[in-house]
Amino acid sequence: MKHLFVTAGLVIFLDQLSKIWVVAKIPLFGVVEVIPGFFNLVHVRNTGAAFSILAGTPSVWRQLFFIVVTLGVVFLILMAYRKVAARDFWSKSAYALIIGGALGNLIDRIRLGAVVDFLDVYWKNYHWPAFNVADAAITTGAVMLIISLFRGR
Repeated sequence: MKHLFVTAGLVIFLDQLSKIWVVAKIPLFGVVEVIPGFFNLVHVRNTGAAFSILAGTPSVWRQLFFIVVTLGVVFLILMAYRKVAARDFWSKSAYALIIGGALGNLIDRIRLGAVVDFLDVYWKNYHWPAFNVADAAITTGAVMLIISLFRGR
């Protein structure tokens, strides 16, 4: 469990630190061009889930829904984590990244009522939705789990 707490804790720390910096340095809806034609830092707030799903739902119900779902998912992942062989560092890391990311975004939802997103990747007129460190950790963890399924653990 030490690996879980260290990895998830590091994700939460880096996620919250980066979001605090963005909120302090970039005005809401502000844009800082980093790599012209490819990458910006932005400051947006996502009240919904991935790709702003449920963003239009009344805030009290949306907040309650996300808190309950996030805590439920974290609980299920903890149960799965406990069943993974001690030597399966890859899968344990994947679960820890997902938990850290989920909790990082949950902190924003509780604290701000929305998730701070700031990484903006694009090419010409094609923009990937803005995301953050927590989102990147969740995605990386999910891809790692898919890879572990294909490699047969």
